[in-house]
Amino acid sequence: MIAILKKELNSFFASPIGYLVIAVFLVINGLYLWVFKGDFNILNAGFADLNSFFFIAPWFFLFLIPAITMRSFSDEFRLGTIEILKTKPLTDWQIILGKYAGALMLIIIALLPTLIYVYSIIQLGLPAGNLDIGSTIGSYIGLLFLASAYTAVGLFTSTLSSNQIVAFILAIIISFFLFYGFEALADLANSEMLRNFGMNEHYKSISRGVIDTRDIIYFVSITVFFLFLTKLKLNVE
Repeated sequence: MIAILKKELNSFFASPIGYLVIAVFLVINGLYLWVFKGDFNILNAGFADLNSFFFIAPWFFLFLIPAITMRSFSDEFRLGTIEILKTKPLTDWQIILGKYAGALMLIIIALLPTLIYVYSIIQLGLPAGNLDIGSTIGSYIGLLFLASAYTAVGLFTSTLSSNQIVAFILAIIISFFLFYGFEALADLANSEMLRNFGMNEHYKSISRGVIDTRDIIYFVSITVFFLFLTKLKLNVE
């Protein structure tokens, strides 16, 4: 599993695309939060918080994470190396979890520079340090759970086609529906039960700074479910 993880990290950073994907995520976030005039601009908000970042980050994740995961198994199928991988002394779960951990680590690497935003808000607040640390930590935890679920979805869709673009688009569609689709349906049907099936509801709950076991179970269940589907798909190959 560790060997697969290292292989994923090395292959991602072996090409300029890896750096480009992370750079685009950080640049777009920075522009929306600090440069562009609008509702998301922190400097114009008048409040010492990062609500704007934690609102737009899940939407940017919809494109960042599929871009990271789209080649996980698609390349293996396209190049025919999946058979070689299966002959190695590794179980399917070790292969899946190795690729999953590698992709998730890349997302964490992409998130680490955003801690500069936290420091900036602490310094810019009146008085300095006027920031709801509990809510901020909760929001980052929520982003990690969200990233975990998106990564599992992306890993699964990468087993559905040897074409990376197809895997990328399918991951966006499924992740978008899980994040916002149930909420949209809940608004149409005026049903709170439907809303609870959506990721956004549980993400917002964690972002309040209160870690509810129901939210944790939800994200873990989504992650395990799609990893299990990935395992089933590999079995039939």
